[in-house]
Amino acid sequence: GVPNVSTATAVREQHGHDESMHPCAPPDVVVWPQAVGQVQELAALCHRCRVPMVPFGTGTGLEGGVNAVQGGVCFDLSRMDAIAELSLEDFSVTVEPGVTRKALNKHLRGTGLWFPVGTVGM
Repeated sequence: GVPNVSTATAVREQHGHDESMHPCAPPDVVVWPQAVGQVQELAALCHRCRVPMVPFGTGTGLEGGVNAVQGGVCFDLSRMDAIAELSLEDFSVTVEPGVTRKALNKHLRGTGLWFPVGTVGM
């Protein structure tokens, strides 16, 4: 529905670039799925219709990975921000893709753990 889909130029342009030097290449539409099932349905629809899919997290990348050079659908995953499970015993955490490093560290506060910049494997 409307709060979860946008074709507005400003929204598309916001999602068509990151912090890299690459010029803006906006998607045709931006969607905000809020559950894994919605991502699966949207991905299946895009696949059937041969429409490019571009994932979007925070837009802070330096590689131009969010540039929709062939248009398509931008999946903004920022609303999928739940921290599902934390295991202090084995230092692992299960998060949804919209969880930021800052949000995770806020959740970890008081446990003696933290998630530093540049950590691989999230």
